[in-house]
Amino acid sequence: METIATISLARPLEEVADELGRSFAEYGFAIVRDHTIGQDLIDRADALARQFFALPAETKREYHIEGGGGARGYTPFGTEIAKDAEVHDLKEFWHVGRSLPESHPLSRYMSPNVWPAEIPEFRETFEELFGEFEKTGSLVLSAVALHLGLDADWFEPSIEDGNSVMRLLHYPPLPADVPPGAVRAAAHGDINTITLLLGAEEAGLELLDRKGRWIPVSPPPGALAVNVGDMLDRLTNGKLRSTTHRVVNPAGEAASRSRYSMPFFLHFRPDFLIEPLDQCIEPGETPEPPILAHDYLMQRLREIGLIQ
Repeated sequence: METIATISLARPLEEVADELGRSFAEYGFAIVRDHTIGQDLIDRADALARQFFALPAETKREYHIEGGGGARGYTPFGTEIAKDAEVHDLKEFWHVGRSLPESHPLSRYMSPNVWPAEIPEFRETFEELFGEFEKTGSLVLSAVALHLGLDADWFEPSIEDGNSVMRLLHYPPLPADVPPGAVRAAAHGDINTITLLLGAEEAGLELLDRKGRWIPVSPPPGALAVNVGDMLDRLTNGKLRSTTHRVVNPAGEAASRSRYSMPFFLHFRPDFLIEPLDQCIEPGETPEPPILAHDYLMQRLREIGLIQ
């Protein structure tokens, strides 16, 4: 039985491109080892995220930006809801985005970051982690480009100064009065181009395969779970699949523990036109019409309740 591919970025991209592409086409996911993010940086970031989420609720709420759509700073527990879900997810999170000077032509799409004054090392560490996520994401997309028969650097202009977001996630211990149907993260697809996830080694992340089965995604410690987002799905006319996935509630002793993870949602530039690639369109197919990345993002954020 085939499984989600595990690839090493220490190998030449030409050698792993098709294995990665086949896994994205079948499952929408792959496991990526030997990436650019050092274990020391991962450990520092994890410790600081735990330190932030341990702050009093009233302190964290000072960093919640009303009307900001959750794009920066803190989003409280019970705010985000998956598309078509009836109850909110059991999580809280913090968002770090790209910092652009006011004179930059794309700055109007990206709000300034906010940083918790209570944790002095927070900004330096997470700006460094943001940059390393970008480096690894660029390598993954270079492999995707080769799989699609494009030049290895084809995606570079599309993601330069893109509206990427790094999320620090905390799933608190499950309360005794969990609402019926509420899970840590309800079944959903990601909006962006690709997602790179640190911290998925703890059980809970599952993807929905073509046969309607929920398959666990369990990378080894330090490895990344990488999945296709809706924007790349649309660009490839569904050839690379944005797969429905979820984070289920744990049973037993694990229910009394917090779960932490750090996904990086790599986005196209807001002004990039998502137009299905010719080589991904079969005769007789009618692909989705072109749409600007920013317009697509706004459309989807409304669907999950983060903007009105």
